[in-house]
Amino acid sequence: MAKAANKSTAKKSAKKPAKKPVKKVASRAKYYFTVKDSVKVVQDRSGPKADKRVKYLVDTLVKHLHAFIKEARPTMDEWMYGINFLTRTGHLSNDWRQEFILLSDTLGVSMLVETLNNHKMSGETESTVLGPFHVANVPHYPNGANICLDGKGEPVWVKGRVLNAKGKPIPGATLDVWQANEDGFYDVQQKGVQPENNLRGIFTSDEQGRYFFRSAYPRFYPIPYDGTVGDMLKALDRNPNRPAHLHFIVSAPGYESVVTHIFTPDCPWLKDDAVFGVKESLIADFKKVDDEKRAASLGMPNPFREVEWDVILSKAK
Repeated sequence: MAKAANKSTAKKSAKKPAKKPVKKVASRAKYYFTVKDSVKVVQDRSGPKADKRVKYLVDTLVKHLHAFIKEARPTMDEWMYGINFLTRTGHLSNDWRQEFILLSDTLGVSMLVETLNNHKMSGETESTVLGPFHVANVPHYPNGANICLDGKGEPVWVKGRVLNAKGKPIPGATLDVWQANEDGFYDVQQKGVQPENNLRGIFTSDEQGRYFFRSAYPRFYPIPYDGTVGDMLKALDRNPNRPAHLHFIVSAPGYESVVTHIFTPDCPWLKDDAVFGVKESLIADFKKVDDEKRAASLGMPNPFREVEWDVILSKAK
């Protein structure tokens, strides 16, 4: 009996083999995909070395994109049409035509991003969309030069000053300007038809912050309407026209550059801009001038139009 008791006691006192530690499953492999948890499953797949800003941007995109899918419930055919739509948009983009910018513009996204990033507090010139037809490395001209190389359109004398928020002139500011011609096309849309760099140029403000040049009275025009963006606008029964305007990019050392337009006040599309780019503060006064002496002093034909537009820049942060 004693031996049996000793054996029983020995069994009870014998150490149990240690259990192997259970490896914790990494959080990004923890969830299976479900409709309910779709956002969290995707967001949790990011690893510990993920760039914080990239992760925030992608996580936010996933959250809203998944919400759109759950609300709209596209069919597989509709989803594939969307994929093909974006693919065709990419194929249409090249050095002078950026269909993705047009898509962003016509969805109001470009203006939303621009406005959120360029809120003006002290009366500085408001910004607007860049548009898809800006060209780098265009000719530099002296003040007073004529950028209307095709001779079309009503002549207009453009003048103004570049100032800071306190009204002091900014000498040496760079003004990159461009616009469509009388027929409603940019030069890059009509290569071989319009002269190269027609209605484009870069000017520099003088010691008093002044700039001045000759151009043509802007005309409204439709955005490119033969691609994916045009397909979308037609399906939505939307107007494709942009109001008449002159583009500016104005920059100076120590100041924030501004991308902006000035719009003609008589354009019928001011309240129905295809890319939502009109701001009331950017509607300019293009006055009619019938004065032979003044025209001769400026080297302008008579009569002509004249617009005076001061650009006010913000100090760099």
